[in-house]
Amino acid sequence: MALSGAACAGHQPAPAPVTPGVASSSQSVYLMSRELMVPVSGVRPSQVPDTYTSPRTGGREHRALDILAPRGTPVLAADYGRVLRMRTNPAGGITIYEIDAGNRFVYYYAHLDHYASTLSEGKDVAKGEIIGYVGTTGNAPANEPHLHFQLMKRPNAARWWDGEPIDPKPFLTLPGRPSGKG
Repeated sequence: MALSGAACAGHQPAPAPVTPGVASSSQSVYLMSRELMVPVSGVRPSQVPDTYTSPRTGGREHRALDILAPRGTPVLAADYGRVLRMRTNPAGGITIYEIDAGNRFVYYYAHLDHYASTLSEGKDVAKGEIIGYVGTTGNAPANEPHLHFQLMKRPNAARWWDGEPIDPKPFLTLPGRPSGKG
């Protein structure tokens, strides 16, 4: 029986192309195992709108989820992890960058009204821990309080803010319920 030239030469088939914003199968398995919580108190996964591909100025896509809630609603850690940075910037306003316990993904929380009083950079956080409160800081419309939530692959330690976004909606499996910490 003759083998094809590719098989004889030991060539492997080309890997399947990676679609921007979509997790690979190994990333999907990992993220599903994390059982991410909706990061806004009182919101069920079915209530999270699909705003990931919503258009933005300049022909961009949103590449995050906007979860509307009344101003001051607790924002919860979506996963167990550690607070990488707490920053304020013109677009996101008051923000938090959290890294998951496996150091593979970064969760970005933006437009916060304020941080939880117990939060600090380097702090380990539990899933469901209150880390901040819904607001309209940054470029959010003043009359539309919401949490801008983004999931990114961690590119490296030096550029923790610049990972490739992945649509978090398929991985939000638990309703937002405060854990009692924070």
